[in-house]
Amino acid sequence: MAAEEGSFKALNENTLVDYIKATPSLCSRLGNDFGNLKIKEVGDGNLNFVYIVTTDSGSLVIKQALPYIRCIGESWPMSKERAYFEAITLQEHGRWCPDHVPVVYHFDRVMSLIGMRYLAPPHIILRKGLIAGIEYPLLAEHMADYMSKTLFHTSLLYNTTAVHRQEVAKYCGNLELCRLTEQVVFSDPYKKSEYNRCTSPYLDEDALAVQKDDALKLEVAELKAKFCERAQALIHGDLHTGSVMATQDSTQVIDPEFAVYGPMGFDIGAYLGNLILAYFSQDGHADAANDRYAYKQWILKTIEDTWKLFEKKFTSLWAENKDGSGEAYLSAIYNDRVFSLAQENYVKDLFHDSLGFGAAKMIRRIVGVAHVEDFESIQDAKIRAGCERRALEFAKKLLKERRGFQTIDAVIVAIQEVPF
Repeated sequence: MAAEEGSFKALNENTLVDYIKATPSLCSRLGNDFGNLKIKEVGDGNLNFVYIVTTDSGSLVIKQALPYIRCIGESWPMSKERAYFEAITLQEHGRWCPDHVPVVYHFDRVMSLIGMRYLAPPHIILRKGLIAGIEYPLLAEHMADYMSKTLFHTSLLYNTTAVHRQEVAKYCGNLELCRLTEQVVFSDPYKKSEYNRCTSPYLDEDALAVQKDDALKLEVAELKAKFCERAQALIHGDLHTGSVMATQDSTQVIDPEFAVYGPMGFDIGAYLGNLILAYFSQDGHADAANDRYAYKQWILKTIEDTWKLFEKKFTSLWAENKDGSGEAYLSAIYNDRVFSLAQENYVKDLFHDSLGFGAAKMIRRIVGVAHVEDFESIQDAKIRAGCERRALEFAKKLLKERRGFQTIDAVIVAIQEVPF
């Protein structure tokens, strides 16, 4: 993955063809055949350009980072080095969970460009599937598998302190993306910010209430400190339902450009929090033909199963490797009884971290800078605001009272108790 010769330039549909033709690792994925070449730009418009490239003989995806935030423009500069961290994270996470991470074919550090596997239809972005009311029978199993394997194997439960510190140091370079997270998740929603927005005028008072809620601010300050200070594992850093592509039997995690060594609960919480947002959005997508009640129950079951399967897989990996190289809990110190207690305490803290981070991610998606299509695709602003308000009220409760929840079942009950 060494840097290529030359200098950075943003590619378009025309110049991308010349780039591919000059890059053997990409040409080979197209069978060195440019017959019926098709290129389509499919980026969501927030940060990067993403191109799907297909020919009669093959396919791939090209992703290129820009030196600014695409959805805002050059007024908000952003290091294009994020592509480097995305590429090495795809490789590292793919090492531990190849079934759920797309393969990287090529990386050009100077051009901030990644060539990777094209996840062909029927793969779609999970968020779009949730809006459409599609059930994914293997989703909980697959995401629990991905999170347990990637988080465990990049933590001190598996690695030596020497390896861990080296990896932490490597990822410290992803400073700007971490700073962006700190700003948009832990700071902007709780103060006046030019980038904040909400479904106005319906949620104006709700957004103001967040900024005046001192108890909420104290809780989010604790979470921000954990995010900044705790290098627990290599986290994806932006694991929402827009960072997952799915079919009935395939689940692929994409876009880890925010990757850093941070608290495990940030990934778990971000994912579960986005499922909760999907749940609260369903009433806005209901119609006379489908009240979405059954689908809402499926989402709740998926939330429940995801955590329970994650806990089972994570603790099993830990038990299987307790005599290995991991230096967090040395077997010479922790006999079976103490080891069991250590696991119990660790998982309990991880659960509460996940609830807190998930709640913070929910709040920022309602009154912060970047909203979610789950709500944004609800055309009637008043109905949309009603769905968002219920999600926001639950998120505030979850953030402030997370330590009182001892099981995921209790969280599910609390979600269902949110009044209409």
